[in-house]
Amino acid sequence: MTARLLVVHHTASPATRELLESVLEGTRAEGIEDVEVDVHPALSATASDVLAADGVLLGTPANIGYMSGAMKHFFDTVYYPVLDAKPALPYGFWIHGNNDVEGARRSVESIAGALGWSLAAAPVLITGPVGRDEREAAYELGGTLAATLMG
Repeated sequence: MTARLLVVHHTASPATRELLESVLEGTRAEGIEDVEVDVHPALSATASDVLAADGVLLGTPANIGYMSGAMKHFFDTVYYPVLDAKPALPYGFWIHGNNDVEGARRSVESIAGALGWSLAAAPVLITGPVGRDEREAAYELGGTLAATLMG
């Protein structure tokens, strides 16, 4: 049976786009089998997407100490429809910020925790430029979440 990994992202900058591409490469790593990856911008992802998913990966910039407004919109849209339907849903996330990501981290973890989702991999938190190490961490995050969903 094929598992479905939902990737919800807000990629407003070249840095967040690079991280998304690395995450997606990780989900296609050698040895990953029977995992379908469904990718949606945060403003178009729906409760139906979450309900069809076996795991979720979230990507957002840190904006003024918080997750992006687009990611908050995603959570606002799906919160009640999925609240009781997806307890312990495995999830992971990455955040990029120019100078601080802790407020954004707390906000994502707070809402995902209220939904009852289960953190399946350490978050990838990046401040400043995105280089090789940061892309590798994002790649590993994608691979870890995909591997978590394999049979």
